[in-house]
Amino acid sequence: MDIDQTRQNLLRKLPGVDRMLEYTKDDLFYETVPKTVLVRSIRGAVEEIRKKILHAEGPFIEHAFSPASIMERVKDHVQTAMAMNLGRVINATGVVVHTNLGRSLLAKEAVENLLNIAARYSNLEFDLAAGKRGSRYACVEDLLCELTGAESAMVVNNNAGAVLLCLETIAKGKKVIVSRGELVEIGGSFRIPDVMEKSGAFLKEVGATNRTHLRDYRNAVEEDTALFLKVHKSNYSIVGFSAEISLKELVALGEEHQIPVMEDLGSGTLIDFSKYGLAKEPTIQESVSDGADIVTFSGDKLLGGPQAGLIVGKKALVEKIKKNPTNRALRIDKLTLAALESTLRLYRNPQYAVEAIPTLRMMLLSRDVIERHAQRLADLLAHFDDARLNIRLLDLSSKVGGGALPLLNLPSKCVGVRIEGMSANAIESVLRRNRPPVIGRIEGDFFVMDLRTVQNDELQIIVEALARLLEPKE
Repeated sequence: MDIDQTRQNLLRKLPGVDRMLEYTKDDLFYETVPKTVLVRSIRGAVEEIRKKILHAEGPFIEHAFSPASIMERVKDHVQTAMAMNLGRVINATGVVVHTNLGRSLLAKEAVENLLNIAARYSNLEFDLAAGKRGSRYACVEDLLCELTGAESAMVVNNNAGAVLLCLETIAKGKKVIVSRGELVEIGGSFRIPDVMEKSGAFLKEVGATNRTHLRDYRNAVEEDTALFLKVHKSNYSIVGFSAEISLKELVALGEEHQIPVMEDLGSGTLIDFSKYGLAKEPTIQESVSDGADIVTFSGDKLLGGPQAGLIVGKKALVEKIKKNPTNRALRIDKLTLAALESTLRLYRNPQYAVEAIPTLRMMLLSRDVIERHAQRLADLLAHFDDARLNIRLLDLSSKVGGGALPLLNLPSKCVGVRIEGMSANAIESVLRRNRPPVIGRIEGDFFVMDLRTVQNDELQIIVEALARLLEPKE
């Protein structure tokens, strides 16, 4: 019998959906699977087999296309369909604030409070002392003022929303003066000029890309100038022949012309990283102390909390921003507030915060600690005693990520694996499909795992994933 005839015979033997449903009735695996999911999974599995028959070259192994074989594929489809789309992954990339992998991990205290608030009613907008409706900002406003020195504070859903809301409130229909060197773009094509346009304010660029002077701001002031905006270049740096004015200088100019000054810190921090041997990054406290009328920053980057856009500054302006109707479209929910409040409370003790907040802890991990962690993983993998497996400890660098400290390389220790007969890309692909996925990076012909961002309880998961990868295939 020729290949085409065999192909036609196999296609005719493919079972229909009703017949496949009968096979599932005696299997407890399918007991809680919704019928819609089951039918879709059966159709998907049969279609896979159909394509394999149509495109495969002979000789054909008929048992590979049997109902039992198809049912194994159905189970795979069901497991995929029933799994949560948003799931846990193991971040072995070495990028601490990894935007694609969920940015900052929450501290234990934040997770516990989040669960408590999520499962119960709360005083989200109820003033317990007065017995009447209250403000949802109340649980974090005093904390933010305490930690930053600001007169007032509020929170929206992210920093882009914070910038938009502030610009719309303060400068809609008027001009905002910004240095050309600070017209930044961050991930997702978020650009300051675009946000400015959406807010209804008019952008007035001053200076050159690499050099802006105080006289540039002064000469640009017009009757309809509503705001000086300073944007921290958190995700890039201009080096060489460059100059920019300080926030203090801009505040003094603002006072001279009665024009408020706003600073967008992007990935703002409450910790002075220079005390820990890292590059100096402006803190929120410093911006408030230097006189900025409004300061905006993210909650889920260097702060190490949930996604949020935080606004602190002078009371009169913040109160005005709170009353903007757009604020309602950008407000955060009780879960974000619960995680944010818990995170902020940790900063009351900075020494404890750098240990308790995962983002800070991972950033400040010493190379010696990471090396011990890497050696432990390498030793566990060496127990496989598999000649195909090549394990190597590598001296590489981690990154902060999240658009923060772009020039900073954090010395790290990584575990690289190479498997005879498999490319690094093939290893990466298999581990990416593990449950939970193990996400690393490729360096040369090694699949590399940076132990800075791998948690202690995740080592065994990596070991088990590689064990399955090394299992002999039937």
